Amino acid sequence: MMIDTIVWPVLMGLPLTLLLSVSAFAIGFVLAVPISLASVSKSAPIRGLAQLIIWIERGIPPLVWLMLLYFGIEIGTVRLTSLQAGILGLSIVSMGYLSEILRSGFKAIPNGQFEAAQALGLGYASRYSRVIFPQAIRTMIPSFTTYFIGLLKDSTLASAIGVGEMAFKASLVSRQSSQAGVTPFFVAALFYILISIPIALLARRTESIQLEGGR
Repeated sequence: MMIDTIVWPVLMGLPLTLLLSVSAFAIGFVLAVPISLASVSKSAPIRGLAQLIIWIERGIPPLVWLMLLYFGIEIGTVRLTSLQAGILGLSIVSMGYLSEILRSGFKAIPNGQFEAAQALGLGYASRYSRVIFPQAIRTMIPSFTTYFIGLLKDSTLASAIGVGEMAFKASLVSRQSSQAGVTPFFVAALFYILISIPIALLARRTESIQLEGGR
């Protein structure tokens, strides 16, 4: 009975939870690459501009971003849907944090690698895409994983603008049934844990393989 009235309705929000998290991470990562490259540029004005963008992104709480995009953006008669605003808002937040992770990864690469790539006559794009980025990305996997798990939890904020992810579904079930109480939220919490643990274990395993390979 509980499966039909609580577990299944909450589980129906899982696809949107994953869609929000994966889309925001992927879009945020793509947008973060140029920001991170700008933040390690030799040009002080470019570095300053990149840092300013990161400060603005990280300075505004995720929920405020979602509210601004959902209630504040209107192009003609077109307004963002709650899902569009949710993905865009979380992507903007992700861009700031992921660009900092990328910047730290680039900084961790020894200068000798940059000099060797330059000595081989590689251009700026080839230097990063073929030499620096493949080395840096391996060191960033634990940070990326930790951030993704955090983003998975932050996706619950999208329920505030009506996105029907798991927290939204749990709240809906709780309001519709006086007997349900907080049980739907416990069910949602269990699903978040079940999703997060395999991701964390996979990241830890990847990190262990890298450490063993580096010995």
